[in-house]
Amino acid sequence: MTAVLLGMTIVLLLGALGFGGWAFASRQDYKNNVDQKIDAATQVAVQKADSAKDVEFAEKEKSPYRTYKGPEAFGSIAVTYPKTWSAYVDDTGSGSALVDGFFAPGSVPSISAQGSVFALRVQVLNQAYSQSLTNLSTLQQDGKITVAAYALPKVPKAVGVKAVGTFDNGQNGEMVILPLRNQTLKIWTQGSTFTGDFENAVLPNFTFAP
Repeated sequence: MTAVLLGMTIVLLLGALGFGGWAFASRQDYKNNVDQKIDAATQVAVQKADSAKDVEFAEKEKSPYRTYKGPEAFGSIAVTYPKTWSAYVDDTGSGSALVDGFFAPGSVPSISAQGSVFALRVQVLNQAYSQSLTNLSTLQQDGKITVAAYALPKVPKAVGVKAVGTFDNGQNGEMVILPLRNQTLKIWTQGSTFTGDFENAVLPNFTFAP
């Protein structure tokens, strides 16, 4: 019995000595490196503050917004977008779309290159609204997108749909499809980078004549 107690005492003593050594080493490390640790923490804080300022500056640079206004014959669409974006719009009615708009930060990339990604696309299609929904129905059945009824805040009487998910080009994004007389209006963003601009700037200010 005495031997067992002695063994337990030795084990506990060794454990206490080990913990004490670890605690002493930790205190020494902190004491010896406290300046470096403070500098590292300060650098991280400064980087976070700089990043927040960069984001705030970028957002302020987007205002005041610009507005593109389309021909009356094709619904008098008015597209509001950040002034840091550029736009290329073919509204001659002679292309595959009556109005075909491409919007991107800085300069607009090639509109014919498959790899080009746009912050915003706008089209007026010379086809019935019901026909334009056919492809969305297929994607919805395949579980690639979700679809819900939608109306632009400034044109509440023209009810269409908003689709969110992965589209035919393999890109995630959001798309709004609305009836425009005997034509179809499509508004969408490619990828997730510009979803905030799409939701907070483009859609709330978009207007057209149904």
